[in-house]
Order: sequence, then C-alpha cells, then structure tokens
Amino acid sequence: MSHVGVPRGTARKRRSVALLATGVLTIPVLAGCTSDSEDPTSVAVPQDIAPASRDRVADGSTLNWAIDAVPSTLNAFQADADGATTRITGALLPSLFPMDAKGEPRLNPDYLESAKVIEREPKQVVLYKLNQQAVWSDGREIGAPDFVAQWRALSGKDSAFWTARNAGYERIEKIERGKDDLQVRVTFSKPYADWRSLFSPLYPKEVTGSPGTFNDGARTTLRNTAGPFRLRSVNKPKGTVVLDRNPRWWGDEARLDSLVFRAVEPGKRTDALAEGTVDVADIDPATANSIALAARYRGGNGGPPAHGPGAGITPAAALRSWALAHGSDEEAAETARAAREETREAVAVYAAEQKSLSGFAVRKSLEPSYTQLALNGESGPLSDDRVRRAIARTLDRQELADAVLKPLGLPAKPPGSHLALAGQPGYKDGSGALGERDTKEAQALLADAGWTPGGALRSTRDTKAGSEAEKKDEGEKPAAGEKAADEDEDKDEKAEKAAKKDEKAEDTEKDDKASREEGEYTVGDDKPGSRSSGGSGVTAQDKQPGGVAGAYAPVGTAAPAPAAVKSRLGKDGKPLSLRFVLPSGPGSQSLRTVGEKIVAMLDSIGISTQVTKVADDSYFKDHIASGDYDLALYSWPATAYPATDGRPIFAKPEPATDGSLLVAQNYTRVGSDHIDQLFDRAVAELDADASRDLLKQADARIWAAAGSIPLYQRPQLVAVDKKLANIGAFGFAAPRYQDIGFTARQAAGPPANGKK
Repeated sequence: MSHVGVPRGTARKRRSVALLATGVLTIPVLAGCTSDSEDPTSVAVPQDIAPASRDRVADGSTLNWAIDAVPSTLNAFQADADGATTRITGALLPSLFPMDAKGEPRLNPDYLESAKVIEREPKQVVLYKLNQQAVWSDGREIGAPDFVAQWRALSGKDSAFWTARNAGYERIEKIERGKDDLQVRVTFSKPYADWRSLFSPLYPKEVTGSPGTFNDGARTTLRNTAGPFRLRSVNKPKGTVVLDRNPRWWGDEARLDSLVFRAVEPGKRTDALAEGTVDVADIDPATANSIALAARYRGGNGGPPAHGPGAGITPAAALRSWALAHGSDEEAAETARAAREETREAVAVYAAEQKSLSGFAVRKSLEPSYTQLALNGESGPLSDDRVRRAIARTLDRQELADAVLKPLGLPAKPPGSHLALAGQPGYKDGSGALGERDTKEAQALLADAGWTPGGALRSTRDTKAGSEAEKKDEGEKPAAGEKAADEDEDKDEKAEKAAKKDEKAEDTEKDDKASREEGEYTVGDDKPGSRSSGGSGVTAQDKQPGGVAGAYAPVGTAAPAPAAVKSRLGKDGKPLSLRFVLPSGPGSQSLRTVGEKIVAMLDSIGISTQVTKVADDSYFKDHIASGDYDLALYSWPATAYPATDGRPIFAKPEPATDGSLLVAQNYTRVGSDHIDQLFDRAVAELDADASRDLLKQADARIWAAAGSIPLYQRPQLVAVDKKLANIGAFGFAAPRYQDIGFTARQAAGPPANGKK
C-alpha cells in the first residue's frame, strides 16, 4: 500500500493512508450492522476477522504478519512512531481502554479492575484499581510508580523528554498511591473529558523514568513488557521483529508460540503471499483481485477443484485465469500459448501463484479513517470562504465514494462528520451546515466573490476583492472602462459567430491530452495569446484571394475568444486556477482516480486546475505540511477522543514571530476562534452527552468553513491465510492478540525464516 496520510501523533497513532487502486472484486457486499448512534443513517461496517472460540484455535505455531518496515522506534510517544509501532506495542504493552468494534473505548479487564471519576469538585479525581495479577515481564507488579514516571515524561514540563505531544498529561496536577501500589489516584488541575485516553500504552518506569531511556532506550528494544507476548528480537537487516509468548502473562494464554512482523514493501506483497513468506498482509485491490480469481478457479471457495481432492489447479483453469488477468480472452490466450514458449512458461508460473493464493481469503471492512479534499485557505483564491464553499458544493461526494468503494463491494456512504465515523457514539451527519451539491449555487458564490465567466480576459475596475457582487444605483452611469469592456465583449460575441472554427483548437486539445500523462498539466488553462485562445489577431493582410469582402476585421482588432476561454472563471484579468497536488506512487491509483473526477467537476463550472504529481515520500512533507498546494487528498484516522485529537487538526493557525503561521496539524490553515472555543469546552465537559453536543456544533462550523471536505471512509483489505482465526480487517477494534491462531495445527519451525 502507498502510505500517503497523516499520523495524529498520539499514543493511539495509526498511519493513515490515502488509498490505492480501484479494482473489481468477486466478493459479496458486507452487510451493515445496527448502531446505537443517534443518527438513524449511521451504519457501521462490521469486522471481518473469521471469529472463532479459543477452543477451536490450535495451540502453537508461528504467524508471519507483513508490515511496511521495521519501525524506527518502539516508543509510541515519539514523533517518528508509525503504524508498525502501534501494531507491535499492542501485543507487548498495557492498553487500559482499547477501542471496541463501535469505536468506543472499553475497560480492559486484563489490566484494570475498575477506573472511574470519583470526584468532580473542587477538582476531578480518577481512581484506577489495577488487576492484582498484572506484572511486568521481570515480575514487578504494574503500579503507581509507572503512572507517575509516564506522567512526568509526557507532561511537557521537562523539555529533555522528546515527546510528540502532551495532550491530557499537561492537565494532571498530581498522581498518588492509594491504599497500595495497585490503586492510583490521578488529580487533574482542569477537568478532562478524555481521561481514558491516558496511559495507553503504559510503559514501565524503566523506560519513562529518565530522558535517556525515553529518548533512545526504547527505540530498538523493550526489555520489560506486560502483554500476551514479549519481545525476542529486532533485526533491521532481515526486516523482522520477533515476539514470543510471555511466560509471565496472567490472562488467557496466547495461542501462537511466536508472532513475526516481517517488513514487506506494498508492491511485493502478492509475491510474498504466493511464496508463503507471510500469512497476513494489508493489500491493494489488485492483489485482492488476484486472490479472488485464484479462489474462483479453485472451486469457488478456495478449495481444490472438483475432479480430485488435493489436486492442483488445472492447466485449462490456469489459462482462463491468466487470460482474464491479462485482459485477453481464452481463444487469444490459447493462440499465444501455442505460438510462444514464454507464454506457456508464464501460464505455468501464474498457475503456481494461483495455487498458492487460493489458500488466502480477502478480509475486508472500512478503516477507521476518512479521505478528504483539503483546501489550503492560507492565501490566494481559497482564502475566501465563498470560493471554498463553492468548490465543496460542486463536488459529487457520492460519485467519488462510489468510485473507490463500490468496486470493492463495500458500502459507499460519504462521511457526514469530521470528528466521528458511522457507528461511533454521537455520530451525526453535519454536512447540512455546508449544503447539498448545487452547481448553480456554487456559481453564485463564485460570482459573489468576483469570479465570473470571461473575467480572465479583462480587468474589472471598482470591484473589491472578497466583496459581494457589485450593484449599481439606478441612474448611475457605468464607468468608461466598464462600458468599453462591455462593448468589446459584444463585438467579440458577434465576431465569434461569424468567424470560422479555429483548426488549431483541435491540435491544442490533443496536446493537452498528451501532456496530462506527464507529471504536470493544466485543465482549463486557455489564456489569451495561447494556441487555443486566438490571441493573435487576424488582419486585413491575411485576407485570401476570392474572400468575401468585409469578412475580416481591420488591422489591430483582437480575434474573438473561443467559447472555452470565455467560460473560464476569472477576476481582474486573472483566471481562477488552482494547484492540485497528487501522489504518483503505484499504490495511489485510487487517489489519482478521485483527483481526476474532482478536476472534471471543477472544470464543469469554469475552475482551472494545475495538476502536479509528486513522489509519495515527498507528498506530505514537501507539499501538505509546508502548504505548497491549493488542493490535495489525504486521510485522517478516526479516534475515540475527538475533543483531544480533533483540536490540533482544526485549530485556528496562530502567527509566529517571524510572520509564518503556527498550524499544529491544521494543514488547511482554515480555522476560527469559535471552533477552538467549542473544542475547549468539549474537552472540559465531563458529561459525555453534553461533550458530544459541543463537538457536533464544532463539526457543523468546520463544514461551513469548507477547509476539509470528507469524501469517503477508506477501505480495509487484508489477505489472511484461510486457516487463521480472529485476525483480518479489524475495523475500529484493537486486535486481541492472544486469541489469534490457526484452526489446524501448523508445522513448527524457526519463526524468523518465513515458514510456519
């Protein structure tokens, strides 16, 4: 997969990715489950993890799980922690309130007997009662000293600790031991609604107790852990992180002997699955299609063909599958096979791959994240909220969601909130604050902002930027410049009807189409003087012998503008043209597909777009974070704590002393004081319903500001060995690592060699 997205920078950090290629899967649509959300249209897509009771899961074996790369740190609170960090530490460290299938935090009984607010006045006090059996892997009990050390490291008071952020910890006034070390009293200086977000993961005091161990000691190893697994080794040259059963684990024993996280580049995962190097991998639609085809030609359910149990895929079936995969038909493939030896070899290789892939299933759901169109409101046309709202109301969000999700057989309802996803508590569609799709209203908003058809061809005087469309008093005569401009426009229209069609326009269209295949191109960039604009006037000297008298304008008369140019929006002689930055990587095809559709939608109302494709590894750092874009697509993960995690994403940027903007994580640079105030009130409101109401108000204002337009919830596709249970597309919920395993006993083997 192409990881083009934005990490939130919290303990629950997940790398969010802007997905991927479109494809057609022969997999049925998932049925939605009901939700407790107050919005009756809110439907959560369930997990797809092949659930099985623990008694059906065999004891032992090794599981190989693909990750993008060995993480650069195992400290989830550092800035360079990523999705692999979260995945690995989830099996090693305490998580006090993991998310459930509805995206709501739930108390984890493996670590807590209880945790609740016991005092609200004069200050909020939370009392944690720890599981009396909970111990670190060295035998020391988990207790108050670990809470104190983590608070001091993350409070922000000591700059020697290199932390990504301090949200929530900076509100803690003190931490005290209760009756014993298994009771922890946390007193807050200010009320904090999201207190459940704290101390997850919980690190031992040996890691958080000093800057040295926090900053460097936990990057490549964790000597003390407290999960169903313990860390055996981290081998960057081999690309493996190996976990073993934790012999001191007090909960349900892990069904697996070993869990190996293996670095496999997204583009190589089909091969890794076929070769048996990995048992579980996040995949793109192309790989999912290959697995679906393999299942189809192995009898429909992935089992052996009907002609004999255990038999391999037949040559005829392989040929049919190969032909379909390569866009051919059986007759053409048969001819090629007879004519070329290499085709026979390709079919044989493909048959072997299909046989291997037929042992996998595609588990799918919707990720707890959404892809948005970001509109950079720092400067230029998009600094005007009317232009942003016009763009938002031009988009057909349903069409964009359909383009990504329908081919995968997934529900395609566009998200209605920036702060929650369908199925989460308190989800409510707030997009009505912006309005439904309405291109006429969009054009009216643009006209009100001064952007009009043909406005790029002339300079409009007496028009204030960002003001309402000018209305002249009755009896007031138009300015001389305006009158001349209107007369010129009338002449142009008459001349255009009489003039012959410019043959060069067709050539320009071909040139534009070819240029779009390259890294940068412009849609709707028809400037006066270009080949398509007719910028060079036709003079009397150009009159051909035998021509009709009076068919040619006098010397110096400008040629009429083509209709395409006059339909372009502009103001004061400048076109409305926006820079649209898209990733160019092989795993980002779906983003580019969505981008192309957005370009066409904007083009239909006269907005030009300058599309630039950049490498995935520089897409976010060099463009999104730095503000070098007008339009862009990237994703945000959902969270159980929107009051805490949403504020830095939508907070109003503040000016720095050097004149730049401090944007935190608000890469659209669009915000308001009122939105900030609503977040501040929500995070301090201990009544859950009242806090959610404040967040809904904040979301409505975020919609109205139109800096971020959610388009679709990201698909989650995971290839899983069919013999595995309790693993796959987890959706909102955190994995329960101790329940994962094979339903049939696998051969034992060294866990790091890629064999089960």
